[in-house]
Amino acid sequence: MDFELTEEQQDIKNAAKEFAEGEFDLEYARKCDEEHIYPRELVRKAAKEGFVAIQFPEEYGGQGVGMLDKCLVGEQFAIVDSTLTLPTLASDFGSEQIWLFGTDEQKEKYLPKIAAGESISCGMYTEPDAGSDAASYKTTAEKDGDDYVINGTKTFITNALQADVGAIAVITDEEAPKFSNMSVIWIDDLQEHEGIKISDLGRKMGINSTSTCEIAFDNCRVPQSNLVGEEGMGFLQMMQFFDTTRVPVGAMSVGMAQGAYEKALAYSKERKVFGMPVAKFEVTMFKLAEIATKIEAARNLVYKAAWKIDNGTPDAALSSMAKWYGAKVGVDVCDEAIQIHGGYGYMADYDVERWYRNAKIQEIYEGTKEIEKYTIAREIIGRIK
Repeated sequence: MDFELTEEQQDIKNAAKEFAEGEFDLEYARKCDEEHIYPRELVRKAAKEGFVAIQFPEEYGGQGVGMLDKCLVGEQFAIVDSTLTLPTLASDFGSEQIWLFGTDEQKEKYLPKIAAGESISCGMYTEPDAGSDAASYKTTAEKDGDDYVINGTKTFITNALQADVGAIAVITDEEAPKFSNMSVIWIDDLQEHEGIKISDLGRKMGINSTSTCEIAFDNCRVPQSNLVGEEGMGFLQMMQFFDTTRVPVGAMSVGMAQGAYEKALAYSKERKVFGMPVAKFEVTMFKLAEIATKIEAARNLVYKAAWKIDNGTPDAALSSMAKWYGAKVGVDVCDEAIQIHGGYGYMADYDVERWYRNAKIQEIYEGTKEIEKYTIAREIIGRIK
């Protein structure tokens, strides 16, 4: 068993660290958080260096590397700044549907632009009455001539105000059995598309550098040629999609935890109370020891889940473990980092409160922590009839 990264992986890790330290400006990150600014130019820069859609094959603009490599980039970015990581690396979200299930023509048409940072994509899945329960989606797509006509509403859609294109999960056969009635369709020109209304959902706790929106579809026409994968296979495609995308979320959580830990460690060495550094108090020493151990455990869990995907043996339970536990560690560590900072931790100037606000969503999107636990338990126990 070899726990060492390959030379190529180490190079990618180092390059990601160098890019983030050079391009993730602290004051700009705070401004993006406070003023809800999407860092479009930063996305382009990251894409130019090959960090966006790094998992795509080279012929489609990617680097042709594995899931572990993608996780290394996400982790290193998140260590440096939690606000700028998500919009940079989630600019390709949803396009994995094309990568995994699309035709060669679809891949050639869409993936290179996304990898180059010229086009932003999104995934339109969650609905007002159906988030975790994907089998209860109500948005429909009915055939009419050469088109699908889409009606319904999607909500909590990341990147919606910036996205040029995106994948949507819809019901294409209302008479078909559950799990066989859903399909995935690709939509072009989201901002200008007739029959689409995008509304920002307003103020939120964190990830303020990305938009979170509701999208209403009113007789929105999309060519049937934009079907991604097979009709009626959308639910299974969604499950496979999330088994791969959840692992990088765990990696970003580990990065956030590491970044918050490093801030807390540095502060505890400098801050003196009763004439001695806070780090020398036993209660702080134990906190730091527990934090370091949790991060190491979460990192290894994420790396193993990514390794399994890269070796052609993806493990649904392991992917959910990586996402759930990584996110939990991210939130726990950011919370402890605030506590170690004391009153200063609650102030914006010390940034750990921003780390905490950004970390919390990791337990919610792309599968809540409860859904991840359910998936793990189902895989362990087996389906009970």
